Parts: sequence; structure tokens; C-alpha cells
Amino acid sequence: MNVNMTVPRHQTGFAAVAAIFLVVVLAALGGFMLSFSNTQQLTSAQDLQGSRAYWAARGGLEWGVGKVVVTADPATITSATCATTLTIAGFSVNVVCTVQSFSDGGTIYIVKVTSVASAGTVGSLGYVERSVSASIER
Repeated sequence: MNVNMTVPRHQTGFAAVAAIFLVVVLAALGGFMLSFSNTQQLTSAQDLQGSRAYWAARGGLEWGVGKVVVTADPATITSATCATTLTIAGFSVNVVCTVQSFSDGGTIYIVKVTSVASAGTVGSLGYVERSVSASIER
């Protein structure tokens, strides 16, 4: 009994095609995972910067409210009372206030204090800005 164990010519090389396909799929999957990881780390860093910006703005708001509250005569409160630019933890914090007066048996002053903290360049990937405000009746 003579058995011929030769492989026909048209079936050779199939394993090489499957291996190349598998390598390409795994490379694409690895590239996607790397991109996803970088995006996740960038988002996490931006979230942390956003939180720091909020607290810097909150510090500027507290400063502005303090300036308004310590003013003895509310009639002397102007927009210049709390207008300033502070630097808090690397953030530029702009504090402004607006004053409105109302007469209702007496004069009531409503002072709105707004604090805006920002870092980076507008339009850049690392730019962050947070704004907080408060109204005070005197």
C-alpha cells in the first residue's frame, strides 16, 4: 500500500494569511486601547483642573464678599469696592461686583459679586475656567 501524502498546491499559505490578519486585528485593538487610555488620563487631568479652578473662584468670591461686608456704609459700595485680579494656586481670578439700589421705605442695596478663575489659553486643550457668584443685600 503506497499512500501519497503530498498537499495540493492551491492549499499552501493559508496559515500565513490567517496569521497576518490576526496580527493586523491585534495591532488595531492595541492602538485603540492606547488611544482610549490617553483620552481617559486627559479627561481625568481636566476634571482635576476644573475642581481646582472652582475652588480658586470660590476663594475670590469669599474675598469679594468680605470686602462688601466690611464696608460700614452700604451707600459707599461701588463696583470698585471689590474689583480686583488675584492669583490663587496658578489661576488668574477676576473679581467684580455690581450694585443696585432700591427704595422701599428705606434704601436697599443689592450687591452681586462674581468671581471667574481661569488658567491656560482660550481655545487650547488645557484651558479651564470656572465662575461663581453671590448676591448680598445690605
